Order: sequence, then structure tokens, then C-alpha cells
Amino acid sequence: MKSPMLPSDHQAARQRILELGRSGKADALPELTKLLALPSNDLQRLAVSAIGKLAEFGADAEMAVAALAPLAKQARHPQTQQYAIRALVKYGAWGAKHVHDLRDVASNSGNKDYVRAATATAADAIELATQDESIGIKHRCQRCGATLSEEEHVQAQVAFQRNFCARCFDEVFLERRNFETQVEINKTIEARDGTLVQSKGEKCIAERLTTHRLTYRYDSKCRIVSSFQIRPDFYLPELDVYIEYWGLDTPQYKMAMHKKQILYQQEGKKLVSVYPKDLHQLDLHLRTKLRLFGFRS
Repeated sequence: MKSPMLPSDHQAARQRILELGRSGKADALPELTKLLALPSNDLQRLAVSAIGKLAEFGADAEMAVAALAPLAKQARHPQTQQYAIRALVKYGAWGAKHVHDLRDVASNSGNKDYVRAATATAADAIELATQDESIGIKHRCQRCGATLSEEEHVQAQVAFQRNFCARCFDEVFLERRNFETQVEINKTIEARDGTLVQSKGEKCIAERLTTHRLTYRYDSKCRIVSSFQIRPDFYLPELDVYIEYWGLDTPQYKMAMHKKQILYQQEGKKLVSVYPKDLHQLDLHLRTKLRLFGFRS
């Protein structure tokens, strides 16, 4: 559904929602619940995501769940429903009375597969949170399920924005360090400006950007969420635009791609996606996409 809002109003509301979601302030919740009523799927999706982010800052769980639960059961757009489901999980046991309804959504073949999967996972997570609350467990390792001490919880949140026990924390740290080392080893293809990249597709993008005199950072860590870094393929500081080259076609790669795209979307970042099929008309593809963000060739 196309938003009936004026573009300027839509943009202002979008920025406000993102601001509230990043504020880390529990008292941002009432305004966000009101913004859910805006006639835009994009804004509604961003608002439910923002409400989910406030869970860790002590937002009123009863109010949040009351706003999220109806959208978790049914929303104007299935992606909004998926986001509402994920946000609902962050309020743990407060969502317990909605588990039965979530199970119904998960078993309904008329719903999108990704909505059904997210709902089934959410119902399980809420039930576990309810059980944990009854026996005094606050946090579990999302990798092995072990109970976390408060120190382990804080350490993992600061480093990864995830819950890991000490053992899994060390494993994840090593995995990420090894991954970054492998990325550096894979940078063997040289673009015209001397930048070493990992693929021919990335080389083409780098050279197109250079041709248009666009400054870029390649594979540089960027903090797009508080205390959380990603490594976009290209970042254009003059336009504040990210470019990702999605060059592989494996199930694992596609899953990681989808998660990264969602992160960009949740944070309202300007993303240009490039796929192998775009390379034969890469210059046109880049110019068309970048013009949406203020580029003038």
C-alpha cells in the first residue's frame, strides 16, 4: 500500500521514529505507540522495531505488549507483522497471554512462511522466558542456552549486543577475529585506484565510483547502531550511502544478506544493493540508485 502521506510528512515522521528508537529512553514509548497508527507500512514497521529496542531500557512492558500483540497477529503488511513478532519477544514473559494466538498464526498456512517461522520461534521464546522468570533466571546464552550471570550478560551486550556465556563469548570472539583475518587474506584483486578488493564485482563498483569522483571507504567498520559495528562493502561519506555487492547464491549467504538488509532498513540507512545481474549495466544502475540520494553526475 502506497502511503497517502505527503513525502515531507513521511520523511519527518520517519526521522522522528528513528530518533525515538535510538534514544534509549523508556518514555519514548507512548509517542511510538501513537505513531503506529500512521497510514504507512514503512513507518509502522519502523515504529514496531523501535518499540522492541526500548525493551532493554525499561520501557513499560504492558504498554508495549498491548501495542505489539495485535500487529503480531495481523498487520497490513507481513513484514510489519514479522517485525512486531520479533519486538514482542523482547518483552519476554509479558507476552505470555498471547502465546496461544501466536501458535494459531504459526499454524495458519495462509500466512507467509517467514511469518509462520518467526511466530513459532517467538511462542517458544516467550514460553521459555515465562518459565525462566518463575525460577528467577534473567538471561540465557542464545548459543548454548546456559544461564548467564549479570557480568556475562553485560560483557556480551557491550561487545556483541547478544547474550553469550563466557565460553561462547570466547568462541564467538575467535570466530569473528578469524573471519576478519580471512577477509583480509581474500583481498587480492586490485582496482585502478589501488584498493584491494575481494571480487571482480567489487572491483567494477570501486572503479565506477572512482570514475564519478565519489569518495568511498571499502570494507571499513561503520557504527550504524549504538555499540554495534558492521562492515559494508562500500560507504560513500559525501552522500551517507552504503553499497553492498551481494555476489553469492548459497543459502547461508542469503540468510546473512537478509539479516544485514533488515539492519540497514531498521536503522533507516540509505542502501544501494548490487547483484551480479546488475554488473552488465553497472554504471546506469549506480547512477539511477545514487540519484535518489542526491548524486548528480
